Amino acid sequence: MSSFKNVLYFQAGLGVLANMVLLLFYIFIILGHRPKPTDLISCQLTFVHIIMVLTGGDILLTDLFELLNIENDFKCKTIFYISRVMRGLSICTTCLLSVFQAVTISPNTSLLAKFKQKLKKYMVCVFLCIWSFNLAFSTNRIFYVGGFTNVSETNQMQVTKSCSLLPMNIIIRGFIFTISTSRDVFLVGVMLTTSVYMVITMFRYHRQCKYLYSISHLRESPEKRATQTIVLLVSFFVVMYWVDFIISFTSDMIWMYDPLILTVQKFMMYAYPTITPLVQISSDNRIIIMLKNLQSKHQQRFFNKDFFFSL
Repeated sequence: MSSFKNVLYFQAGLGVLANMVLLLFYIFIILGHRPKPTDLISCQLTFVHIIMVLTGGDILLTDLFELLNIENDFKCKTIFYISRVMRGLSICTTCLLSVFQAVTISPNTSLLAKFKQKLKKYMVCVFLCIWSFNLAFSTNRIFYVGGFTNVSETNQMQVTKSCSLLPMNIIIRGFIFTISTSRDVFLVGVMLTTSVYMVITMFRYHRQCKYLYSISHLRESPEKRATQTIVLLVSFFVVMYWVDFIISFTSDMIWMYDPLILTVQKFMMYAYPTITPLVQISSDNRIIIMLKNLQSKHQQRFFNKDFFFSL
């Protein structure tokens, strides 16, 4: 299992590094330039993914708590609560990004066109609602998560090395499961619907352009590139979500986590927040241009320094 843990460490480190680069870029764009509305959403999503990687999987933040000698019960409640909040924020923000892009590329004659300015105007309010909802929605983790003691005596379900889910009334567990699943299914459904709408819209736009211009003169617009990126991220998120859901649902039903299955779930937990920044970095021309400029400046400085010492 040590080799699996090394893979998880590498995956988590890559995820944090890629998201940090992307977060710095968005902060630079938001503070110093005219950001696109989707930049604000992507900035929040990137921040959420950094915290998600740090708290998920019982790896990075857990090791820090152990070094600080923090009480195990408090550590487990804190990590699981933050992890659950970040998971909820990730699915809500991804859904918001998908909806916003669908509204952005919608034709002026469509019903979605009238929401273009309203979404921009109330973006901060939407962020506050998303954060408030998820902070309140995930409070059950504070009461039903604790430090692992003895599973044979207390009927706890061990989910990490030192943390476990505490037993709860079957009605309460069913209610929490129904509410959380309904929220996730609704948001995933919205993401899939907007993704299909964006694909159809871009196909129609591309077909109309063929009648007006020759194919050789068609260029890929930024909107099309952004739409393709978001559809790809949504598709990947949906696959990762359902794998995680099946594992969590099965484990809750039999009230047991197999160590190998738990490792697979941790890998899935890191997959989306690790892949997302890499896809965004590779598809955003502004980031590519900025990185090329930094590289050319570094090479120029190195050349000038080498030329100076050669004199």
